[in-house]
Amino acid sequence: MYTIKEIAKDKAYDLIFKFHYGNCLPRLTKHCIGGYINDKLVAVMTLGWGVRPLHTIKKLFPSLGTSDYYENGRLCLDDKMPRNSESQFISEVVKYIKTNLPDIKVLFSWSDGMLGKPGYVYQASNFLYGGFIWTDSYFSKTGEKVHPRQTNRIGGRPTWDKMQELEWMHYRGKQFRYCLFLCSNKERKKLVKESTVKWNTDYPKEKDLCWKIKTSDGWIFAKQPFYNKLELTYKVKGL
Repeated sequence: MYTIKEIAKDKAYDLIFKFHYGNCLPRLTKHCIGGYINDKLVAVMTLGWGVRPLHTIKKLFPSLGTSDYYENGRLCLDDKMPRNSESQFISEVVKYIKTNLPDIKVLFSWSDGMLGKPGYVYQASNFLYGGFIWTDSYFSKTGEKVHPRQTNRIGGRPTWDKMQELEWMHYRGKQFRYCLFLCSNKERKKLVKESTVKWNTDYPKEKDLCWKIKTSDGWIFAKQPFYNKLELTYKVKGL
């Protein structure tokens, strides 16, 4: 179905900016894998690492290092693609990785429950689920999302009074872990045994999504935050 090839970052960014809620490329992107149909780029997966590459893999699999894994930073398809296109594209990318990046043993990914995504595409692609963590972000009243790292531009995380001034809201939500083993079955069993988390197929669903918002009296459960993907986070008031 797809013609798979590595593409330039700017080409990947064009598709991601148009169709992905993230609107940007992760800083430590090492490979951009494109999926073409009739010579048109319709799908992109970026491979690289998050902000703490060694810490991430050591926390999950103590015997592995950064050269043993990649994190799927962005998975993006043209909105016109039919249902189940994501899992078909992932399958083709996995074949590409095994052929062209044979040292990679684990493909790791987060699914952003903060934005209402329990990870159905990874579930359909036979990734294993490794539990969740709570993460936090700030949102402007117009739905622009600000990662805590971005608050360094205003001197660090805002106080309650500063949030009122900026008209920001502070939310917590879940991030769901997923991984796909690309190594031999023998090594997979070894890695699962040593892992610090339990990998399984007891997948989260929409009912497992939940959010908290900070109030003057502390954290309370709340509805999903409004997110405006059409606005870039660097345009948020105060940044």
